[in-house]
This record gives sequence, C-alpha cells and structure tokens, in this order.
Amino acid sequence: MEISSCLQGGYHKPLSRQWQNQGKSLQKSMFMYPIFITDDPDASVEIKSLPNQRRWGINRLQEFLAPLVEKGLKSVILFGVPLNMKKDYRGSAADDINTPVILAIKKLKQLFPELYIACDVCLCEYTDHGHCGLLREDGSIYSHESAQRVGEVALAYAQAGADCVAPSDMMDGRILQMKRKLIDNGFGNRVLVMAYSAKFSTNLYGPFREAAGSAPSFGDRKCYQLPPNARGLARRAVQRDLNEGADIVMVKPSLPYLDVISDTAQIASDYPVACYVVSGEFAMLHAGAKAGIYDLKSIAFETHESFLRAGANIFLSYFTPEFLDWL
Repeated sequence: MEISSCLQGGYHKPLSRQWQNQGKSLQKSMFMYPIFITDDPDASVEIKSLPNQRRWGINRLQEFLAPLVEKGLKSVILFGVPLNMKKDYRGSAADDINTPVILAIKKLKQLFPELYIACDVCLCEYTDHGHCGLLREDGSIYSHESAQRVGEVALAYAQAGADCVAPSDMMDGRILQMKRKLIDNGFGNRVLVMAYSAKFSTNLYGPFREAAGSAPSFGDRKCYQLPPNARGLARRAVQRDLNEGADIVMVKPSLPYLDVISDTAQIASDYPVACYVVSGEFAMLHAGAKAGIYDLKSIAFETHESFLRAGANIFLSYFTPEFLDWL
C-alpha cells in the first residue's frame, strides 16, 4: 500500500472522527492531557516547576484519571519517565515490553476502554546522552538511522494498543518511516500519526525537562528543532510531514507561534491541526495569576481561544482538568 492512500488510521476511532470537523468554540473533546508515566508503579511525585502536575506510576492511574474521565476526558498523551531503567546510546528501553509507556497503554485500555491514548515517540528520555536521535562519534545526528529507530518505537506502542503515535524528535523522514512500519505490520488503518511538525527550539521547555528527565547531557537541540525566527522553515516542515503521511500536524509551543498555527491551518486545510501549550507557557500563566496580574481562568480561556482562532482544533494542554470543569 502507498503511504498517501492510507487514510483510515486518521479516523479509526470516534474521537478522531470528531477531530476531522470541529466547530469554532472550545469543546472538551479538543483537549488532550499530557501525562508523565514513571517506572515506579506506585509513584505520585509532584513536579515542582509544573503547577498541579505529577509523575504517575501505573498503579495510581485509576485514582488519578477516573474522576477526569467521569468529567469528560477523552484523550491523553503519554510521556515515559524511566528513572530506574538502564539508558544507552540507542534508547533500547523505549520499546522494551516493561517500559512505563507500554505498561501504561495496556493498563489504561483495561481501565478505560473508550479513552483515546496517544503516545509521544522520542528517544531522549531513554538515551544516555539525552538527545532525540542516534549520534555519531562527533556528536552530530544520524538522521536516517534515528528515524528508523523512532519507527520501531512507534510500532511497539501500536502493538501495545495505542490509538495514536506522535513523534516529537524532529528527525527528517521519521513520518515516512513510522507510517511505513505501521502499514507493513497491519496498523496503518488503525493507528493515527500526529506529527510534531513545527516544533521550535524554545526557552519554554524547562519545566518539561524536569518532569521527563530529558535534558541533553551536552549541547542543545538546535540542529534539529526549528529556529524561533524560521517561519518559512516551519511551513516547509509541515508540508514535508503531510507529504509523508501525517494524519494530524502540530505546532509547539503555541502562544509565541500563533502566526505559525495560522500558516499550518492554511497549508493543512483538510487536516486537523494541533498545538501544544507547553510547560513553560503553562507555568508562566500560573505565575502571572499568582502575582495578581490576571485571573487564571480568564487568561486560560483567552489563550486557548486564540489558538482556536488561529486555526488549531486540538490542544495538548496541562489545563485540561480545569477545562473539564469550566466547559
């Protein structure tokens, strides 16, 4: 099967069918909640720089998520935080059968069969160097080999029961590798690919790196994440991922990149568009509210409505629990 002819993975589940045609007002189904899963099964650990967020072990997922599902939570995206697993140069633990994400997928499918489960696909949490791909001896990226490795991890998540795989590594060609792996192994029409297409190198990832333990051990990620001034490069990256078979394209971060969200909505006019309201944005809004600059609920609505106005209709947001109450 050709990549371009495989569309069914993008609307296999009821929720992903809703994403294909959303209205112009905020709805609970638009919110996807990022969750950090660690390899201590009984963990519930506060993330100090990320207000009201915690790392969770699989044995605590029911008590944590059941009230949110009752309120209307439709989807989550899982991030692995392997604090006890051995890390190596190729991120071997990423698709180990005992990696926290794979265990969490299976657990959540048992607990909440209708919950839509997306998985962030990257190597940085699992490599001993903390970068998102495989490295040459001089520290530069093996882009093609990295994309192949990310495809292997995506397939493992699909085999565990994930509804969506979302590569955040920003390696060239990873959507093509991932889509090919899914099609060749019988998952092309069942698993959606949500591409972090316009993911920028930003100062706003700090709390996330504490949460996920994913800071690089040397250097930075500027050679594969996009430069903040690169609007044209972002447009090209979105088009590349669409050409390679992405079912949803994403912009990350959100608030400083409303122009890129708008560009993406124009380029991908026949696709759902997601944006990630990243950890630094979330912490910044909380800090302003705590300082009395504005009301937290009002600023949360104002920002998320600006993302909707710009053209996004899926929000990866740490505000998801609050919006389940507010909407």
